[in-house]
Amino acid sequence: MRYTKLFPLAAVFAITASVALAQRPASPRGEAAVQVGGEYQERRYVGGKWIAVDYGRPILRGRTGIFGGGASYGKAVNAGAPVWRAGANKSTRLMTELDLKFGDKVLPAGEYSMFVELKAGGWTLILSTHAAKDGFREPGEGLWGAYNYTPDKDVLRVGMDVGVLPVSYDQFTIAFTDITDAGGKLSMLWEKTVATAAFSFD
Repeated sequence: MRYTKLFPLAAVFAITASVALAQRPASPRGEAAVQVGGEYQERRYVGGKWIAVDYGRPILRGRTGIFGGGASYGKAVNAGAPVWRAGANKSTRLMTELDLKFGDKVLPAGEYSMFVELKAGGWTLILSTHAAKDGFREPGEGLWGAYNYTPDKDVLRVGMDVGVLPVSYDQFTIAFTDITDAGGKLSMLWEKTVATAAFSFD
């Protein structure tokens, strides 16, 4: 009773919320997910299979020209790594319960690390069997982000279509777009750049 007199309930909630926001990581984790191949039965979707991406979501925080230009294109977001981790912190991970076909290349169902080779003339999506570490100093095999990436574990490399958005995305976003029964697109959006890779269900 004394506590609520000294600190009204609304004030306690406000303090709790501000502490939670203060503890939020600089690049929160995010997930893009889609379920395909099923059907609705009595308002329930049954028989579907999941495709999901777990990734870190960096924020512009006032920066402009995030990908740079000319010879320095992509170097800032790569942060010294040979390719971009397609996000922040822990390596971006793609999980699929069904085979996906990118052009004439098949990605078997499974779990992969996802990277992007950034070039001013176009991007290349990379799916790799490199394992992912949960922390930079975690011992054992696997990568933190894209540091020490090597192409020997690549399963699939495919070009991405790169365009300009009419609005600016402040937080890096991965999304599944234009999904149909036949396939869809894996899309990446940040600042005014959008890059997509079309896939079909093999």
